[in-house]
Amino acid sequence: MTLQQLKYAVQVAACGSISEAARKLLIAQPTLTESVLALEKELKLKIFSRTKKGVTITREGEEFLASARQILDEAAAITEKYTGEVSRCPQFSVSCQHYAFAVEAFMRVVASSASSAYDLTIRETVTSEIIDDVARGRSEIGMLYLSKRNEKTLRKIFRREELVFTELYFAKPHVFLSKKHPLAKKKLIMPTELDLYPYVTYEQGLENALYFSEEVMDAIDRKKNIRVRDRATMTKLILGLQGYTVSSGANAKTYAPEMIAVPLNLEEKICVGFIKRNKVELSSAGQIFLDEVKKLISANKNSN
Repeated sequence: MTLQQLKYAVQVAACGSISEAARKLLIAQPTLTESVLALEKELKLKIFSRTKKGVTITREGEEFLASARQILDEAAAITEKYTGEVSRCPQFSVSCQHYAFAVEAFMRVVASSASSAYDLTIRETVTSEIIDDVARGRSEIGMLYLSKRNEKTLRKIFRREELVFTELYFAKPHVFLSKKHPLAKKKLIMPTELDLYPYVTYEQGLENALYFSEEVMDAIDRKKNIRVRDRATMTKLILGLQGYTVSSGANAKTYAPEMIAVPLNLEEKICVGFIKRNKVELSSAGQIFLDEVKKLISANKNSN
């Protein structure tokens, strides 16, 4: 197994096509095909499934490619350190629940990149996909929360998928609502006071079990429920319908300037943290992302 073979496999995965990858690598298609097949044979691993439309990555292949990208990144870092030659295109991917501070931290990763080229991805998605993205190597980091309600089930899933959860901070639930909302000036909101207003939550697709929810207050206890998929829609509905959602309150100012976070009188603690694959070191971009998340959380605590 060589670094060149790893580079070839990563390029095929990025292109989804042997012919397109060969064109970008400036090599003959048969040469690329032979190299990938030799790698699969050596490792006794099927990285790709071949179809008439191109290639798809197998489950085992996704895990292998995550390790391959890390090895290539480390090799390029060594070359850059000792020769001064910048030969790498930084790659990083994070999957997260809908946290404004995660988006802000991601922007800081982009801004901190000294490279003339990079390949960075942020996915705001449902909880089950966050876990699957990290377990399959599509993302280095997954941002989500644990609570008394979901911790036992999610930790069981983490162990099964060989993932490690690291806590970042604990917070009490907050109600996010418009600054013009009738409850906006209260210092503490009781759950019963919210009965008159629509509860806007993130829809979790086929995995709509309570332990996959992004909100700590059960929608089944609410009289008016609206489920959405993206943050922009949620914000518009909250502002336009006197709606609300429930979250940690972390970095609330970056959520929307027209909104405010008010503490909710609910006996529940939210532990926001991140998951990563066990025994897999983070890339430099991944570490920068976490450092920036911690700075944002610290700044939010100091401003409260």
